[in-house]
Amino acid sequence: MNHLARERSPYLLQHAQNPVDWFAWGDEAFAKARSEDKPIFLSIGYSTCHWCHVMAHESFENDSVAAVLNEHFVSIKVDREERPDVDRVYMTFVQATTGSGGWPMSVWLTPDLKPFYGGTYFPPSAKWGRPGFIDILQEIARVWKGDRAKVAQSAEALTAQLKQAAQAAAPSGLPGADALATAVTQFREAFDPRHGGFGDAPKFPRPSELLFLFREHARAAGRGGDDAAREMSLRTLRAMALGGMRDHIGGGFHRYSVDAGWRVPHFEKMLYDQAQLALAYLEGAQISGDPFYAEVAEDTLLYVRREMTGEGGGFYSAEDADSVPPEHAGETNPHKTEGAFYLWRAEEIDEILGADAATFTLRFGIEPGGNAPVDPQQEFTGKNLLYVAHSVDEIARQTTIDAAEVVDVLNRARVRLFEARLGRPRPHLDDKVLTAWNGLMIGAFARGSRVLRAMGPADGDAGEPYLQAARQAAGFIRDRLWHPDTRTLVRRYRDSHADIDAYAEDYACLIFGLLELFQADADPAWLEWAITLQRRQDELFWDEAGAGWFSTTGTDASVLLRMKEDYDGAEPTASSVSVVNLLVLSHLVPDPIWSERIDRTLRSFGSRLEQMGRAVPMMAAALSMYLAGLQQIAIVGDEGREELERAAARQYLPFAVTVSAGRERQRALAARLPFVGAMAEVGGRAAAYVCHDFTCQQPVTSVEELERQTHA
Repeated sequence: MNHLARERSPYLLQHAQNPVDWFAWGDEAFAKARSEDKPIFLSIGYSTCHWCHVMAHESFENDSVAAVLNEHFVSIKVDREERPDVDRVYMTFVQATTGSGGWPMSVWLTPDLKPFYGGTYFPPSAKWGRPGFIDILQEIARVWKGDRAKVAQSAEALTAQLKQAAQAAAPSGLPGADALATAVTQFREAFDPRHGGFGDAPKFPRPSELLFLFREHARAAGRGGDDAAREMSLRTLRAMALGGMRDHIGGGFHRYSVDAGWRVPHFEKMLYDQAQLALAYLEGAQISGDPFYAEVAEDTLLYVRREMTGEGGGFYSAEDADSVPPEHAGETNPHKTEGAFYLWRAEEIDEILGADAATFTLRFGIEPGGNAPVDPQQEFTGKNLLYVAHSVDEIARQTTIDAAEVVDVLNRARVRLFEARLGRPRPHLDDKVLTAWNGLMIGAFARGSRVLRAMGPADGDAGEPYLQAARQAAGFIRDRLWHPDTRTLVRRYRDSHADIDAYAEDYACLIFGLLELFQADADPAWLEWAITLQRRQDELFWDEAGAGWFSTTGTDASVLLRMKEDYDGAEPTASSVSVVNLLVLSHLVPDPIWSERIDRTLRSFGSRLEQMGRAVPMMAAALSMYLAGLQQIAIVGDEGREELERAAARQYLPFAVTVSAGRERQRALAARLPFVGAMAEVGGRAAAYVCHDFTCQQPVTSVEELERQTHA
């Protein structure tokens, strides 16, 4: 047992029994490297990372490899999800020196933490054009002992280059609509008209791209804009939902597609993907009016409620790609393979579904010999991935049953296969609760409660379970990861312990979730907390010199660089989310400092927005909101309020902030939102006020009048 046994990170605990003498990132490891004059081997990954598991099995569980590491290096493990600050510094180094990056990440450092060599996955011996891990270790050990001055010089020079690259770009003028039009053109040029999505394989879901394109369609629609932005997003959402990247049995989405057609997934499931994709599908439902997108969003939310929600309401981080194949369940130390939980042999489907198997087989492209690619590493041979091969109407035309019966058969089959899958060994669940990812998921549940209620039966409340999920998760974070006396937010909760001071992204994403939750239930407590968090985020992370928000406070001396993210990747940057948050906040509670920070941040990203808008789609979405100008929609009163709420939520109104309150809640809001407190019902009925810059049109009481004003 090494030094990781006392840690709480699921990733670090996976390595606690390795023969490698692992340390966690911290002073104990740093002091050992200095006192023994050894280089540091830094390995960064996360608990549901497939290739992290591969490298662990091949190298870190290997006594011979461990012997070399233990003799010549001080070995440190870092969970990138818990310590994104450390990960970003060394990922920047690896990308700069190799041209690519990913996990597992392998970096060699001097005892003062400066990097001099790095890469990602290394096989134990040379293959696939990659050098062997043990050969690299031996060569680095040789150079460290024989040419230390050269290593130190290289590390100093590389660190200086990283610090220079981390300098903020000079602010430019405020970007305008031309920058957004250029970004749309960049997306159009990269769009795959056959399969949806942008670029070629592998294809990753990047929902902030779709949210930006939806907003640009809405902003330009009144000025003769074309439908390209809207259609690219809708086609991409449909393609992802029909492909193998979606779990057609249990709901939710896998991490990415290894092929261009969205058919073959990499099977891990991440909370941040579920949150952002649910938001994108909800917006797709609003902008298209097609219930297909709402159904996919709801299916995703149901998956998170069922499989990724803890006892107290917080949301877990991820499910692994790897699991024990059903045929090896019960064996001693069975080998896990990627996707085993999700794949099916044709004969299994026949046995479970009986007479329904033929329809299911046609729908999901099941083949007797398997439809999954033959890959000895993943053992897909003879097994089937589920993807939508034929539409319901196509199946009805090819069989003797009508479309309605096809739907009944497929629903029945899904339940049976779901029940059968419950008996399989499940993938590993990463059960840590991360504040940033929970913030995104709170926002998705809150938005889902409004949209799904609006699109459901008029006499029902399909959104209530989702609103309750958002409230419970927000309460969980407030009770366990927020210290109001010191105004300190914490990033990680696991095993009854909360630790690691939050980063800017934790504040930003939680504020985003709380603002969505406030718009869903108008509880002033959520708005008050969001305001408090925003003030604290600004104190800790705002860059007064260059604008935008640093990722870290800069107080941890072990983190070489104080970085400011400028790429909206799988997760949007703190600065991008924060501009969106401040746009919403400033239309609820005006504050000149917030308006100034919106303006300065957009200017600081100006050249990036103008030249590489595709790289910062969430910031581009914020700019679209800024240029469009936001409406305030306030609905007050009791009688008839629900009809008006549903009418507002059915529409795609990305440039509107909505507050809806009955008489009692309106009185509670009056102190913080006096403009809402001053509004009155009309003729004893609930009234909707559509406002701009706190100046309102005449109140309306009918759905038709509300729709006319919101689209004026």
